[in-house]
Amino acid sequence: MKELQPYNGLIKQIGELLQAGRAQAGRAINTILVQTYWQIGKHIVEFEQGGKAKAEYGSELLNRLAKDLTLEFGKGFSRSNLFQIRQFYLRFPKVQTLSGQLSWSHYSEILKADNDLEISFYAKQCEKENWSVRELKRQMKSMLFHRLALSKDKAGVLQIAEQGADIQKPADIIKDPYVFEFLGIPQQYQYQEGELEEKLIRNLEEFLLELGKGFAFIGRQYKISLANRHFFVDLVFYHRILKCFVLIDLKRGEIEHNDIGQMNLYLNYFAKEENVEGDNPPIGIVLGAYKDHILVEYATENISNQLFVSKYQLYLPDKALLSAELEKLLEG
Repeated sequence: MKELQPYNGLIKQIGELLQAGRAQAGRAINTILVQTYWQIGKHIVEFEQGGKAKAEYGSELLNRLAKDLTLEFGKGFSRSNLFQIRQFYLRFPKVQTLSGQLSWSHYSEILKADNDLEISFYAKQCEKENWSVRELKRQMKSMLFHRLALSKDKAGVLQIAEQGADIQKPADIIKDPYVFEFLGIPQQYQYQEGELEEKLIRNLEEFLLELGKGFAFIGRQYKISLANRHFFVDLVFYHRILKCFVLIDLKRGEIEHNDIGQMNLYLNYFAKEENVEGDNPPIGIVLGAYKDHILVEYATENISNQLFVSKYQLYLPDKALLSAELEKLLEG
């Protein structure tokens, strides 16, 4: 039995080397594939620009290329694929801007965005947060760029499009609205707050993706005891980038002024009783299905804690509406 231990160790070492080697080979193949498609797109565009070829593109060029390349090199050169490869070069005209972390599958999804601002944002954010293709699809479908952009001024929109979304202050982690379509709760279903909380915990991976980078789950129904009275914070997280607790209170309907006051109490407690050396002041998010902006403004005035009030919705946002609002902001 003892003789098998060194041998088993050898098997383990070889296995780890093979896995690392295959992963490295996969990354190298992906980089070559992305750069090759970029070069193919460049050749197509340059050919189009050479005299009458541009007019030919509109009718026959991609059809002819699809037919001839498929005959010579096999699958992967349909007209739609060639159109996407051509768009890839047009949207990323500088090869230096391509990321070695993103696969062709990532770029294929990113190219479905409507404009250059979105495309740049999703490419940067995908690289920053190391999204899988599945995660990227979900974030694009939930209109993440639009939701973040509409909370900023024009300069802020252009900045996140160019650099991605940085987390430097508490307000940077807040979305309005949050989208919980992954819970699968019908819009008209009369759910309870506890049921919503339970479903969020069951779908914690998707919930953390919606919250954004840096969140670590601490617990639910976190007990606070004050003067023989007990209070319970629905959800508690720790944000490793901002180095602070993040408290979330869920409300099924409209957010009331006393909900904001209660969260302020929780924040004061955590600042004095739960924080340790190195922790920054906690952040509170009261999350409800509806909010009255005037009520929120008056209820939060003169509160020194980092307290935010946001909406959530159980269905994907209206793309046309958000696009129109963003266009209006950029024009302004």
